[in-house]
Amino acid sequence: MQGREFAWTDSDFDRVQEMIYKRAGISLHDGKHAMVYSRLSRRLRETGYQSFREYLSWLDSTDSAEWQEFVNALTTNLTSFFREQHHFEIFANLLKSKPESTPWRVWCSASSTGEEPYSIVMTALEALGARANFALTASDIDSKVLASAAQGVYRMDGLKGIDSNRMQRFFLRGKGSNDGFTRVKPELRDKIEFLMVNLIRDDWPFRDPFDAVFCRNVMIYFDAPTQRRVLERIHRVMKPGALLFVGHAENFSDSRDLFVLKGKTVYERR
Repeated sequence: MQGREFAWTDSDFDRVQEMIYKRAGISLHDGKHAMVYSRLSRRLRETGYQSFREYLSWLDSTDSAEWQEFVNALTTNLTSFFREQHHFEIFANLLKSKPESTPWRVWCSASSTGEEPYSIVMTALEALGARANFALTASDIDSKVLASAAQGVYRMDGLKGIDSNRMQRFFLRGKGSNDGFTRVKPELRDKIEFLMVNLIRDDWPFRDPFDAVFCRNVMIYFDAPTQRRVLERIHRVMKPGALLFVGHAENFSDSRDLFVLKGKTVYERR
């Protein structure tokens, strides 16, 4: 196409497809040409390469930190507080179904910029009280959004889904040069361990099984064989009867041997 800063061919796109699939399990469909060009052009400018062919050849021949930038550039991070509200109602009921002293271990496997994990912890503290025996592991493959999540700082105008009671209880409003921003209170942040996890790798760092797993709007980026492998691994790190929360466009009825549907986009581990 005329006017492009860098030459961009079908073979460049095919190579990106292959490389991101191998590295992160993401299946880029053919309609993503413009998105891939736009996002990876920034990497060419940053690294000084003059063509996609040179950049991708260099990347393929190294194990440098640029691989993480490549993955970061091609992952999508759409999120908000209390997205898909019905999940949090079901989760609150699960927490209330056992004695108050019950220890809870939960995993949020695509934490993005933090809105989802903080929503999970807010729900837990509301359901169990401030002395809740609750720990959340929040992971992502994108190092930049994970660092942002760990900071827990948000623009006030981005806090849709947070009512005034929750604002007062769980957030600190910025003043002076921080006006227009808010930070989550330490009681939320202290319940979360943030870490990098690549869902298609075998090196998950978990020792103890989880009582619930949020894996929402992640599997839509995987093809069917990759989905199945990831579901098998998730199954292995969950307690029997634990709940799996998935995205509104995701359906795992083909994996009935692992999970049984319990409600709208909620599955129970067999």
